[in-house]
Amino acid sequence: MSDELLRQHDKHVTRLTLNRPQKANALSASLVETLLDAVEYASTDGTRLLILQGNGAHFCAGFDFSDMQAQSEGDLALRFIRIETLLQALHHAPYATLALAHGRVFGAGADIVAGCSMRVAAPGTTFRMPGLRFGVVLGTRRLVHRIGADQARDILSTSRTFDAAEALNIGFLTAVTTPEQWPALAADAQKATDTLTTAAAAALHRRTVTDSRADDMAELARSVSTPGLKERIRRYLETSK
Repeated sequence: MSDELLRQHDKHVTRLTLNRPQKANALSASLVETLLDAVEYASTDGTRLLILQGNGAHFCAGFDFSDMQAQSEGDLALRFIRIETLLQALHHAPYATLALAHGRVFGAGADIVAGCSMRVAAPGTTFRMPGLRFGVVLGTRRLVHRIGADQARDILSTSRTFDAAEALNIGFLTAVTTPEQWPALAADAQKATDTLTTAAAAALHRRTVTDSRADDMAELARSVSTPGLKERIRRYLETSK
């Protein structure tokens, strides 16, 4: 396990902590692969509840653009595809998932939250999903599944920031609580997951989560393979300063 991700496993609970606080837990290529390995491994070790949280001031700042100039368009496209692979693995995991978010949650970091079955944030947490500003279609159907088409269209078309109170109101979050309350909330979630067998929980998940993985990946692939990805990102970053 990389130092970028801390993993704890106790009985039926796996806790994954993003550990790049100096980068606001932005998703480097290596962190994405480590996260994906951990999410997939949790399907084999008896995990019934997976908890995701982040060290430092922010849960996750999304895609790490810090080394973009050294990468080709193909490199960048592959990184987005691997993020989508991670999000799909998380959203369709055969166990319960709990995101504990705080600070500024950006881009693919917000998609991670949206992919979890339980989505909790501290008061004052903010979310923003700006991918369409540089032409990347990531997680759109999952967001629609959570909050409805009209709300998703508003948030994605304007790439506006929304806070925890609004996120709860529209169904993006399932709860807003202080971090001091998170241990009790996690304990309650663990008790709830113990009421079903692993097989029954997986079957329930399959019946209640729409499987759009093929379409989601196809749309993402089309968006990142359109020539000029690197320049679109460069212009977005320049205008966002």
